[in-house]
Amino acid sequence: MPYIDLGELQLFYEEIGYGEPVLFLHSGYSRGILAFSGQLQPFYAAGYRCFYPDFRGHGRTMCESLEWDSAVIAEDMIRFLDRCGIERIHLIGYSTGGGVAYYMAARHPERIKTVTAIGNGGIVDDAGAEDFEPEALEERGQTDFIEKVKCLHAQAHRGNWQEYCRQEVKDWRLHPSLTDEEWGRITMPMLLIAGENDGFATKRNLEAIRTHCPQAEIMIVEGCGHRPHMPMEKAIEVNNRIFDFLGRAKVG
Repeated sequence: MPYIDLGELQLFYEEIGYGEPVLFLHSGYSRGILAFSGQLQPFYAAGYRCFYPDFRGHGRTMCESLEWDSAVIAEDMIRFLDRCGIERIHLIGYSTGGGVAYYMAARHPERIKTVTAIGNGGIVDDAGAEDFEPEALEERGQTDFIEKVKCLHAQAHRGNWQEYCRQEVKDWRLHPSLTDEEWGRITMPMLLIAGENDGFATKRNLEAIRTHCPQAEIMIVEGCGHRPHMPMEKAIEVNNRIFDFLGRAKVG
């Protein structure tokens, strides 16, 4: 099994392809290959070396502690790159993973070639978070959601799905939270993608990020919500824009 030993953390990941390295950073309530199912074959075919890790607290990654947040995960990812022998890498982060990408780029800019963030507006927006507390899920009888959490994250939460959900909500309410100084360190090429109907990564939020990071490009995907890169949405359109962005970054 593809695990890397990071001390207290046994990090599970998939590695697919050969070429320029890209680190895919998944969303909350998900894991590496699930969050980027629309990118697996296209990025492999385009000649990229793709890494799809499961974050601390998620999927098949195992840790002594069940506590985590986006800032801690960002440091895990830097240690992961160290163990893989990768000096610099492209980041593609979706939702929570976009926040992880911002932390990595701000706190370790020398390690990051480019940042692509999908569905993350760069600010704390906890609207609706209370609906995902374990007690609220049980009260509303959301059995299907609970069973999916149990299935996806059984190894990570060791049967304690309630604590997993509490950690997700806690992270939702606190991250990403970067200072102006941290945003100012993100000077590498940057692409911000959101569906036009995404209530979390609104065009206004993305424009606010660009006040700190004027190099950032913005793509608003018509007719989409929070997951424009997924197969049932507009994966081809989004992938092509990212390929164009990465290609220009290579030339630059």
